[in-house]
Amino acid sequence: MKNILIIGGSYFLGRVFVEELLKQEGYRIHVLNRGNIPIRSAEVSEIVCDRHNLERMGKLLPPLDWHAVIDFCAYTPGDITGTLNVLPSGRTRQYLYISTASVYAPTAELPVREEAPKLTGPQPELGPFADYAYNKWLAELELQSRCEELDLPYTTIRPAFIYGKYNYAPRESYFFDLIEKNQPIVIPENGLALFSFVSVWDVARIIIGCLGNEAAWHRAFNASAQELVSYLRLVEVFETVTGKNLKVETMPAAEIENRQIPLPFPLDEHLIYAGTLVQRVVNFQYTSLLEGMRETYRYYRIGRGLSWPPRGA
Repeated sequence: MKNILIIGGSYFLGRVFVEELLKQEGYRIHVLNRGNIPIRSAEVSEIVCDRHNLERMGKLLPPLDWHAVIDFCAYTPGDITGTLNVLPSGRTRQYLYISTASVYAPTAELPVREEAPKLTGPQPELGPFADYAYNKWLAELELQSRCEELDLPYTTIRPAFIYGKYNYAPRESYFFDLIEKNQPIVIPENGLALFSFVSVWDVARIIIGCLGNEAAWHRAFNASAQELVSYLRLVEVFETVTGKNLKVETMPAAEIENRQIPLPFPLDEHLIYAGTLVQRVVNFQYTSLLEGMRETYRYYRIGRGLSWPPRGA
């Protein structure tokens, strides 16, 4: 059996990854997190510990050879170094870090590929999230440097906008909430902004495809489906998966901002990433937005105690 140590694993992507990995044979899964949302599976060993409490972490981690460590929650420089300092020397075969496509610097060269320039500092225009992407990039650099020192293979995954089961970010759920209340959806009137999306199930499968895969060692990959998605396209997909004719209002971007309408994606900026490199490495095909969003809507309704399929659908 291959021992897998997951840091995080109780929220969104980490939880879906655990569910997908449980479908595979040959893995013994250990999840270390603060225990706020227990997984409660007899097939998963849960270790309740704050990753920043390194002394406790060192005492609680079983003395095993780790086929891979998958890190979902390293957010600041020092997080990865702390974990590597606790892991037994020479007993980890691969370190996988879940970063973000937001580490890239603004560019007009689209789609953004893995070698594109990265952020050189925080983004004050993002307010409370000003440091998020830059710190993730610094964590990537820390991972690369420390793993090279330790001769430890590493892999970095940079997802685009993730949607799907357990999503706590108000992205697709923002629209589903409006749809269920029969309220209008406001979108920018220019219709020009294009985005890259990826389903949470696809990212989980990409991570699984990188486990023990030497072709993925010492590399970073975007996780991004190749469909170009606009607000108008989202409305079309939502109409299809919900079976409803939606009420849509178009509005200038400036007015949307003035009214503080909380649209979850940029109003007039392209965020398009190339996700083909990882496809070649792990022999993977992305789920279509329509298929993935249909499954997402199913979980949305079930999670809110609503009927599935919807009555009249």
